Amino acid sequence: MTHVVELNAKVREVTGKTSHKLAAEGLVPAVVYGPNVDTRSVSVSRREFDHLMQSATVGATLVELSVEGDAKPVDVIIKEVKRDELKGFVQHVDFWAVDMAQSIQTVVSVTFVGTSEGERAGGVLMHSLRELKVEANPKDLPEHIELDVSALQVGDSLTVADIVAPKGVTLLDEPESVLVSVMAPMGEEALEPTAEETVEVPEIGEDTEGTEE
Repeated sequence: MTHVVELNAKVREVTGKTSHKLAAEGLVPAVVYGPNVDTRSVSVSRREFDHLMQSATVGATLVELSVEGDAKPVDVIIKEVKRDELKGFVQHVDFWAVDMAQSIQTVVSVTFVGTSEGERAGGVLMHSLRELKVEANPKDLPEHIELDVSALQVGDSLTVADIVAPKGVTLLDEPESVLVSVMAPMGEEALEPTAEETVEVPEIGEDTEGTEE
């Protein structure tokens, strides 16, 4: 079952380019939208949102968003968090309003558990997928899906078909999609080209065979 958290919000009057003024007040601009609600611009406390994100997961955590002036909170999930590319602070948040009686499609992260036998033998663990597409009722959304890799030998892999989905959750990725595999270590000799593989590259200005005068 998904983690449910509470968050307060205020209707945002300042939009567009002037929204940077919210930063001075310790607020983050956000938007609430969904098929059954009117799109609304809101703001949330940066401190409260940063604290929430220490345990919340984008796309999976259910949030009871209490907008100032509303009679009851809105059930939302955090659909997207935009961050500053250099400093990492939150610039904008998208909240997706959900109907608790209807299933939704989203993505959840995969947590790989354990150290594989193949790694102990010198192999390299390769991750092909770190997220899974799922469909579930909002209350059944998992925070993440764990996958134990400890039994994998060199050459082994795990696919979506190997996952036992949590109750109420349908996996939407192709069953044969590989999530993780253990590759044999590359020998040092494989890093050096053989004589047959060596390609002569002429220096700049040097004529190559067959070049017309």
